[in-house]
Amino acid sequence: MTAGESLRHKSGKGPGREVSAGLPPGLNYGRGESDEVPLARRSFRRRLLAQTNARIGLILLGVMVLACLFGPIFYHQSPVNQNLAVALEGPSAQHVLGTDEYGRDELARLLYGGRYSITLGVVAVIIGIAIGMPIGAASGYFGGRVDLVLQRITEVFMSFPGILLALALVAALGVNLQNILVAVTVSSIPVFIRLARASALTIRELPYIEAARSLGSSRWRNVFVHVMPNSIAPIAVQASLQVGLTILTAAGLGFLGLGVPPPDPEWGEMLGDAQTVIFRDPWLAIFPGIAIFLVVIGFNLLGDGLRSVLDPRELR
Repeated sequence: MTAGESLRHKSGKGPGREVSAGLPPGLNYGRGESDEVPLARRSFRRRLLAQTNARIGLILLGVMVLACLFGPIFYHQSPVNQNLAVALEGPSAQHVLGTDEYGRDELARLLYGGRYSITLGVVAVIIGIAIGMPIGAASGYFGGRVDLVLQRITEVFMSFPGILLALALVAALGVNLQNILVAVTVSSIPVFIRLARASALTIRELPYIEAARSLGSSRWRNVFVHVMPNSIAPIAVQASLQVGLTILTAAGLGFLGLGVPPPDPEWGEMLGDAQTVIFRDPWLAIFPGIAIFLVVIGFNLLGDGLRSVLDPRELR
């Protein structure tokens, strides 16, 4: 028996799945297809679902998203049609959560308004990552004047509280859905710039980056191929938390009358409308407030679970 055959016999591997001596067995050094990637994905799902916080967060988000997407299919009430004859009615068989001061069905407005609130939060964070992550990674990797200029600009935006920056942008651009999206997106970009930069400062000193440089890999290739993919873990955790913050920012704009233009419903705008009758009909504020709370706490719990799964110090 040759040395190669002996090694395959001891390792239990067949042809094309040889394991090189002295190398980690978790990698595929042969010519066969590896099952490591799907196994890693299954392992990630198992570890995530093993986290109590993540499970609760996923359940809350699943219920709220499914209700907003499919609830209007089964609940046949208009969120915009007014009927002053039934204004400010309490919960009943016809209007499950009652009506507002214009006679519009509260549950229908909650279901339709959730589409705006959740979509604004998720889309704003996705765009924020798409813009902020490359800027932050390039800033940390290149260093020098590039880093100095980019970080001073970032600090200008970070000097304003998120809600104040969003208010200023909406006031300058005008009140419509596109401008609201721009406002909440701009308020989230600096967070991802700073986080991606912090990861890049560590990653650029690692041996495999030095190896890539020695092989002639360009700096921009290193940023996109090596630095950014290895920054995904902290970005994913922050993204989950940032969605909740963005939803709160959008709700704050709506509460102040700078949210989704009426008659389209939005949770923050519903809270703003309810403040004039809150002592007489408190459910008009309670229900949208609970909806915002459940979605935000769901994203926060999911982010906490992701942190536990993706943080190497938490692995057992």
